[in-house]
Amino acid sequence: MNTEQDKDTNPIQYDLIIIGTGSGNSIPGPEFDDKKIAIVEKGVFGGTCLNVGCIPTKMFVYPADIARSITTASTYGLDAQLNGVDWPSIVRRVFDDRIDQIASGGEQYRRGPETPNIDVYDGHASFTSPHTVATKDGDKDVTITAPTIVIATGARPQILPQIADSGVRYYTNEDILRLPELPQTMVIVGGGFIAAEFAHIFSSLGVDVTVVNRSSNLLRHMDKDISDRFTELAAQRYNLKTGVEIETVREADGVITLELTDGTTAEGDVLLAATGRTPNGDQMNLDAAGIEMDGKRIKVDEYGRTTVDGVWALGDVSSPFQLKHVANAEMRAVKHNILHPDDLQPMPHDNVPAAVFSNPQIGTVGLTEQQALDAGHNITVKVQNYGDVAYGWAMEDTTGFCKLIADRHTGKLLGAHIIGPQASSLVQQLVTVMAFDLDVRDVATKQYWIHPALPELIENALLGLEF
Repeated sequence: MNTEQDKDTNPIQYDLIIIGTGSGNSIPGPEFDDKKIAIVEKGVFGGTCLNVGCIPTKMFVYPADIARSITTASTYGLDAQLNGVDWPSIVRRVFDDRIDQIASGGEQYRRGPETPNIDVYDGHASFTSPHTVATKDGDKDVTITAPTIVIATGARPQILPQIADSGVRYYTNEDILRLPELPQTMVIVGGGFIAAEFAHIFSSLGVDVTVVNRSSNLLRHMDKDISDRFTELAAQRYNLKTGVEIETVREADGVITLELTDGTTAEGDVLLAATGRTPNGDQMNLDAAGIEMDGKRIKVDEYGRTTVDGVWALGDVSSPFQLKHVANAEMRAVKHNILHPDDLQPMPHDNVPAAVFSNPQIGTVGLTEQQALDAGHNITVKVQNYGDVAYGWAMEDTTGFCKLIADRHTGKLLGAHIIGPQASSLVQQLVTVMAFDLDVRDVATKQYWIHPALPELIENALLGLEF
């Protein structure tokens, strides 16, 4: 690494500085081989998705799904039982054998001879001027500068003050999956994506889970029918306490107790804080650079440019969508825009889908029914139950459905919301419909739908829309 720098004098010069190794680490490619690049990463290479988010959580969701299938096998005339859960084995398979090796390999690659034009710094990044960043190379303080800087520092867990100030040991999505052993009981605070997925994981693997949520519904930002159904089903699986806030948190004899505003308590061996994530822009001394914030996010224009010329931001630190596929798409746009300043591409924020890998799964894209009404659309809505299509019969599914919202005049799909088996895959067909601006009447009738496959759920929902 080139860190020749006189103390307190000129910073080390680069063509490009990338702060964060999630999606930002995908920017350097052959197009940048002639550029001198600095990558700053104070943590583990790979960002949230690889290390503590999408990938490891889904690697835990999968055995949880299998465990859930075993414990509900009697529905299908099968005599099966779950004899035990080897939690340490699951942790080793996910982290020791997969995730940690990939993260380590990613850093070695960037530090190795394969990318000789790249230097890696392992300290916290703090701006000292619009194009100058203070960081570290091991124990050595260094200052680096470049005309082009990309901020891709992601987000961190958001912790309620009642929990943060309690002095009680709590976990977040960043460390809960590395527990040395499964607890008997767990309290999860939150009602969003993270809470929903971890409640499924730990409950399916035998933990007695209590979910505490401030609002009356879980996943309250989703379409109301989805949120209502998910909350109803969650109440059948977990100890669900909704519409309450936390007053105090205490621990005695290894038991954590939350006193709630309704006069009740929630108790568990382990406390998981899952109340969302906060962008990391506020930790980078942005004022020294003149980089403005937009609420909690770094302010960017439609092309990913911050308020300082030559400084860009992407991913969770600046995006309205805290989703890996959006961060990757934003990365591609910013990469193009750096290379082609006369042909800027906007951040791709149209028709952004999302999925919740809970049980049941949820897949969603587009407007909710209320949003469509608020936008002034004359809408047609169809709710199609899984249980009314052939494969849904085979699955004995009585709770899942697909809800479609379309414009009655144009035939354009405005929103799609699915709760039930394989929802995260089924919704992709509807992402395609919206991305290519197709008329749902043509989609329903001008292609084959394999019988009796589960996509007939989508077919029947489309056919049920009234125009």
